[in-house]
Amino acid sequence: MNAEVSVILPTYNRTRSLGAAVASVLSQSYTDFELIVVDDGSREDVEGLVTSIDDPRIRYVRRPKNGGAAAARNTGLAEAKGRFIAFQDSDDLWLPGKLKKQVALLSGMPRHIGAVTGAKIIYGRDAGFNYGAGRVACAPPPETPLRLNEDQLGHLLNENRISLQNALFRRDCLPDISWFDSCARANEDWEFAIRLVQHTTVYEDIEPVVLGFISSDSISSNPRKQTIGQLRILKKNKAVLSQRKNQRSRMLIDLAITFHKAGKRKRAMKFMLAGLRDHPAHILSLATAFLKKAVRVVMRRSQALATAQP
Repeated sequence: MNAEVSVILPTYNRTRSLGAAVASVLSQSYTDFELIVVDDGSREDVEGLVTSIDDPRIRYVRRPKNGGAAAARNTGLAEAKGRFIAFQDSDDLWLPGKLKKQVALLSGMPRHIGAVTGAKIIYGRDAGFNYGAGRVACAPPPETPLRLNEDQLGHLLNENRISLQNALFRRDCLPDISWFDSCARANEDWEFAIRLVQHTTVYEDIEPVVLGFISSDSISSNPRKQTIGQLRILKKNKAVLSQRKNQRSRMLIDLAITFHKAGKRKRAMKFMLAGLRDHPAHILSLATAFLKKAVRVVMRRSQALATAQP
C-alpha cells in the first residue's frame, strides 16, 4: 500500500547532520509517509547511515553523480508514490507535529489550493541576512505573509515566501514531473515558487514548523550560487516578467548591486541601466539608500574623530 505522503530528503556529504534530520521526520506524530533519502553522489557513507536505521518507511536512492539539490529533489519526485509531497533538508529539523498539522490543513482545503507553507527559525543568520554565530531569524518574515485573495505571483516576484522544507504540496499541483530547475544550484526554490503560483494557490501559516541551521557549506551563504540562481529566475520567467516590469526592475537592480560588490563594475552597470529602463522611479529609492549610507559613514567617522581627540 502506498503512503499518503512522500518525504524527499536530498543530501550530499552531510552524514554529521543527516541522522538528526532523518530522526525529526521519523518521529513525527503523523506516520503515514515514506521517507526517500536521495544521496547526491556523496563521498561519505550515506548509504551505511541510512540502511542502519530500522524503519520500513525509509528508502535510500543514490545518484551516480552530484547534480545539486534541485536535481536530487527531481530524482526523489520520480520515486515518490504519495498523494502529498514534503521536503526535508539534511541540516534542518522538522518541529514535532509539522506533518500532522499540514496534512490536516491541506486535506481540508479546496482543490485550487495546492500547497500549504509555514515558517522556519534559523540559527546562524539574522533578519538582515547577516551571518554569524548567535544570530537568530524567523524566515520568511511574518509581517508580509501570502494572502489567499491577493496577487500571489506579484508577491513572490518581490520576495520568496516558500522554503521547501516548510511546506506540503499536492502531488498534482504542477503539470511537470520534474519540479525544479536542475541548472540552478541556489534560489531554485524561489524559481519553483514563481512557477507554482501560476498553476495553483498557496496557503501560508506563519507559525514555525522547522528549525534551520546555517553552516559553512550552506547554499544560502554562497553569493555566487545565489546570483546564478537569480539569473536563472530571469531567464526561465521572461514571459511573466515582461508583463511585470516593476518586479523585473527590482531583480535587475539587486543583481547590479551584487555584481558591484563583487568588483564586476561593467556588468553591474549593465544590469543597473536595464533595471532603471524598466522602472525609472526606482532611482529615487536608490538615491535615498545611498544618502542614508553616506550619512551613516559620516556619523561613524565623526564619532571616531571625537573619541580620538584628547
